[in-house]
Amino acid sequence: MSQYLFDAPKVYSVPVAGETAAYPVHRIFCVGRNYAAHAAEMGVEVDREAPFYFTKSPAATLASGATLPYPPGTENFHYEMELVIAIGAPVFRCSVDEGAAAIYAYGCGLDMTRRDLQLVARSKQRPWDLGKDVEGSAVFAPLTKSAAFGAPGPQRIHLEVNGEVRQDAHISDLIHSVAEIVADLSKFYHLQPGDLIMTGTPAGVGPVVPGDQITGGIDGLDPIALTIGNPE
Repeated sequence: MSQYLFDAPKVYSVPVAGETAAYPVHRIFCVGRNYAAHAAEMGVEVDREAPFYFTKSPAATLASGATLPYPPGTENFHYEMELVIAIGAPVFRCSVDEGAAAIYAYGCGLDMTRRDLQLVARSKQRPWDLGKDVEGSAVFAPLTKSAAFGAPGPQRIHLEVNGEVRQDAHISDLIHSVAEIVADLSKFYHLQPGDLIMTGTPAGVGPVVPGDQITGGIDGLDPIALTIGNPE
């Protein structure tokens, strides 16, 4: 057995409704600009040919209900409410139908973003890592198995800040459906159980400050909550 110079990285996980065992997080993929109205508010064109992706580290995982300290290096920290896909079977170069069958569960997620750093990187054609791969920025509510959730489409997706609705749309507004996302992403990665995919956010994103309470939900899924704390 190998010995390590220091403690091996923690295994992050997300609870699953009805299960005592948790879902271990292997990778976190995120889909950009997957709602037309959000792309418009960001001042960019919609790419309807194929999804595009960025990633977050598994260490960015944070449980719903936590307090997230306002992160360093930003003065414009944004919420993004998202439907999350949890992969439950290995797939590679799969069809859309096979992609749908590989989805183990769905959940509510928050993609918290240092928007000012993201926009600077975008303007300089640089990667978005500083803006997106933020500690504690991948917030997950407990997952619901796909059979219990049903087919994604008509469900409402919404987010509130201090009780005021800021985002309000339907999963059917996705440009690329959840099964299409899995099939497309599988062209580039051997997807496997433990892979989470955040499918994009509706219009209405905006900043939060210390003391703000974020709540959100998707019909049929456990709701999500986050408190923004003071900077460390």
